[in-house]
Amino acid sequence: RMKIFGELVKMYWNGQLNNVDDLNRLTAHIKDKFGFTEEDVPFIQDHIRIAMGLDPRQGQPYSDELDLVKKSSAVSEPIIAKIEGVCEFCDNEDCDGICKHEAFIYRRSEAPVITNDKCLNCGHCVTNCDFGALADKIEFIPLIDMLKDENTTVFAAAAPAIAGQFGEDVTLGQLRTAFKLMGFADMIEVAMFADILTIREAFEFNKLVKTEEDFFLTSCCCPVWFNLTKKGYPEMFKHMSPSVSPMIAAGRFLKELYKGAKVVFFAPCIAKKSEINEPELKGAIDFVINFRELAEIFSALDIHPEKLQGEEKDQASLGGRIYARTGGVSFSVKTVVNRLEPRRVIKLKAKKVDGVKNCKVLLEALSSGKEVNANFIEGMGCDGGCVGGPRTNVDKEISLKIVNEFGEDSLIMTPFDNLNVMKILRQLGASTIEDVADNEHISALLTRG
Repeated sequence: RMKIFGELVKMYWNGQLNNVDDLNRLTAHIKDKFGFTEEDVPFIQDHIRIAMGLDPRQGQPYSDELDLVKKSSAVSEPIIAKIEGVCEFCDNEDCDGICKHEAFIYRRSEAPVITNDKCLNCGHCVTNCDFGALADKIEFIPLIDMLKDENTTVFAAAAPAIAGQFGEDVTLGQLRTAFKLMGFADMIEVAMFADILTIREAFEFNKLVKTEEDFFLTSCCCPVWFNLTKKGYPEMFKHMSPSVSPMIAAGRFLKELYKGAKVVFFAPCIAKKSEINEPELKGAIDFVINFRELAEIFSALDIHPEKLQGEEKDQASLGGRIYARTGGVSFSVKTVVNRLEPRRVIKLKAKKVDGVKNCKVLLEALSSGKEVNANFIEGMGCDGGCVGGPRTNVDKEISLKIVNEFGEDSLIMTPFDNLNVMKILRQLGASTIEDVADNEHISALLTRG
């Protein structure tokens, strides 16, 4: 599937996809290059459509796809597309058990069936479907025209988990140079906005946790954790922080500071593609591209980050950078709580869980009133946190090591020490760090809705 995407990127980037005939030539090229047969042409066509960010059309010939792409400013739901007719050729007997969480997939039909109102968009089903019946839409092709437009400013907002994803020795400065070669104005560490949200959540914790019985569910980072709580545990959802994720904060702040700018988030997962389409968050981020897609883009455009001169900047603290792994949010918030109220009687006691199964176990325990000996609850949908996302390029244990080292390399130890944070807040009218919670405008940017 990524090879199909790579061939598509090459042709569109080089101005060789302009009409239906060009799409048919691309289809024939892919068929011949990768050993497909004539019977596979509808399958190839639909995967080209999905790679363009469009819905599959189940065997229909090409028509207005390129017009739709050129007019597109966002990729529509559902993010996970289903291709009919593929499942009947698959001999995997375990498809109905692929989703261990909320959605249900059945293989004994012409196409997979997903109960969308229960789907958490975790991406587990997509990564486990080797036959290509399920695929997440790719959002890069509609972006190409924006990157080539000198009058459009486009920022690359990189998730903290990007460290090490393109080589252990590839720095964020080298990735920044690679993004600029593609036409981005700059690459921004989303970890810097994690620093801002850490301070905000520390103030919220101090406000909401006043007794030994009180507890606080952080909403930071993970849309799978957020949606699992919202859909399945409404009573627990009342304890959820109203804060947006660092991704959404990055988009909102950048668009506030740079009017008319576009913001593209680079992610380790599929769930972020769906998060940006939530009604209360829509407009903050224009497109989401995952790390595997970015690797294919670099390959298609002959960009080699490891060979580039790095443009290094220290934008985020240790605390913000380790949001990429389980326990990172808790560690970061605790450092700020201790700075804000060092004599606090009720200390922050964190409970960290990862993987949807473990998240559900903890939410069940909280719902039933069981003692969990914690007042700050952090959940991450993927095993290990974002470093274990379904669209990462390296093993999660290697990624965890690199993320920890990358955090330790920061010259900024805690979010509270990040002068970049105060610089941004001042540009938005803040005069003190307390304005993260007290300034009406800044608070609105950091709140869902």
